[in-house]
This record gives sequence, structure tokens and C-alpha cells, in this order.
Amino acid sequence: MADVAGLAGVSHQTVSRVLNDHPNVSDRTRLRVLAAIRELGYRPNRAARALATGRSDTVGIIAQGSTLYGPASMQTAFGQAAADAGFAVSVASLRELDGRSISQAVDSLLAQQVSGIAILAPVATPDLALASIAPDLPLVLIDAGPDIDRSVVSVDQALGARLATEHLLGLGHETVWHVSGPAGWFDSTGRIDGWRRTLEEAGREVPPLLPADWTAAAGFETGQLLARMPDVTAVFAANDHLALGILRALGEHGRRVPEDVSVVGFDDVPESAYFRPPLTTVRQDFAALARTALDVLLGHVHEPTGPHRTTIRPELVVRASSAPPARA
Repeated sequence: MADVAGLAGVSHQTVSRVLNDHPNVSDRTRLRVLAAIRELGYRPNRAARALATGRSDTVGIIAQGSTLYGPASMQTAFGQAAADAGFAVSVASLRELDGRSISQAVDSLLAQQVSGIAILAPVATPDLALASIAPDLPLVLIDAGPDIDRSVVSVDQALGARLATEHLLGLGHETVWHVSGPAGWFDSTGRIDGWRRTLEEAGREVPPLLPADWTAAAGFETGQLLARMPDVTAVFAANDHLALGILRALGEHGRRVPEDVSVVGFDDVPESAYFRPPLTTVRQDFAALARTALDVLLGHVHEPTGPHRTTIRPELVVRASSAPPARA
């Protein structure tokens, strides 16, 4: 940094202000410093800065290693949001989200002097080890359950299920069947609750829940059962991969979508617009979720406050897989 200052003909403090995008630097001086930085190939030393300030421009995220669309998309979106804000991300990828693993991951991230930590916790875990985490550590949980005494940011899953169910009822279907995600996932529980409450409030019959997992294979297996039930005219699948399997099973049994059965998914995966037919689904805005989680986390870094919950509203995306029921 001293070399940059000497080449640009400014003080060490001015170089620091330019690096931190401080507003009290003239455009002419800023350009001169940036030119010196490029000429010298200077890169800020994150480790040195952390030693000097006790805080780094790195945030940590703890997540269970997963290739599932939701968790993987959330982790990617958080990394992008952090990069846009000028932060690096240190990732602790765990096999299981148990208390011991989380505690060890927190210790490892703190040893790197991260400014704060986000925990992606979509699965109900008896012990998240939060009691062992210092209360003054800037922390935010993403997709955690309702009984967490820390700041939580999540998508309103129950609202998403309500939007899907109301859409199908509004088209004229008498009731809506639901193929759910696996037990223990907060997303799955929220979508079940939203679906069931919507039917009950509308005075409609609540069909038996059809539990599955998040895979297209599970959707195909459950779809074969649904295809043999002529009274089924509307299905809400807990994610788009389940919906994909259901679409194939219905097609193989001669049930047309949406003429005979309407299908709605959840997530709006990039491929859903290219399913056959294109899938009506509920979109989760992972970018907005990530930005909000980062804002909450950095808010705790700069001005510690008590825990609070923030929810992101999902959006119904109507495509060709849903339509009014055929009339006899």
C-alpha cells in the first residue's frame, strides 16, 4: 500500500479510502490511485487487514453439502450477494447439520476472523448448537424453523402453497391433491400447512397427503398412483422435480395435462418453462433471499440488535400445465 501511495503521490490513508470506496476522495485522486494499483498489480491482503482490525471482509456460511436445487441455489446466490457487497465468502460444507458439526464449523470460521456467519438450515435439527455460539456473534439463519432465537430470513412457504392451491381452486377444481417433500424439512412442512389451510378455509375436502422426497423418481412413483384415480383433476407438487415425474406418469397412463389433470410445482427451476407442457409453478427469489440475509447479517456486524424474522414473498408463475377441469 505504501508503494501505491508513493507512485500516486498521495498518503497511505488516501489509498485506504479509495480501497474502501470512501466518498471523501476527489475523482482525480481516485483515478490516480486506481492507476497506481493497476500498474503495481496491488491486491489488498485480507489476512493482514483482519489482524489489524480484528474483522475481515469475509463472511462465513455453513451449509449441508447438497446438490438439491433449493439449497444449492441459495448458497450460490449468497456468494454472489456477498461479492456484490465487496465480501469474500468462506464456506463450511457439512455432511450433517448436527450440533457438533455446526459448533466445529463456527470455530473454524471464527479462526479465519470472519465478520459474521450465515447458517443455511432447511432441515429440522434437534440441536443446532446455537446455545454454544456467543450471543454477540453476528449471525443469521436461512430457512430455519419457527422456534429459533436468532435472526432468520426465509421464503414464505405457506404463502407459496396458498398461491398454488388458490390458483387451482380458482380454475374450478373441486379440490387439490398434494405430493409433499420429505418430513423434517421446513419448506416441506410450510407447503403442507399452506395447502391444507387453504382447502379448509375454502370448505373443500382435504385429500390424503402423499408424502415423497424431492426427486423426479418419487414424483413418477406417486404419479402412477394418481393416474389411476379418475377423480383427481388437480395436483400441487412440493417442487418442480416431483412435478416432472408426475407429468411423465400421467402421460404414460393416458391422462392429459392440463385437459384431464392440472399440475402445479414449486421452485421455478430453469427447466420448468421447457417441461411438456410448460409448468405452472411458484417462484422463490433466491437472489432476494440472499441479499436480505446478507443485509441482516451485516446489520448485526455494524449495529448489533436483537433477533428478528424476515420473510420473502414468493410468486406464482402461470404456464400451460394448469387449466379449468374438463366438464362431463
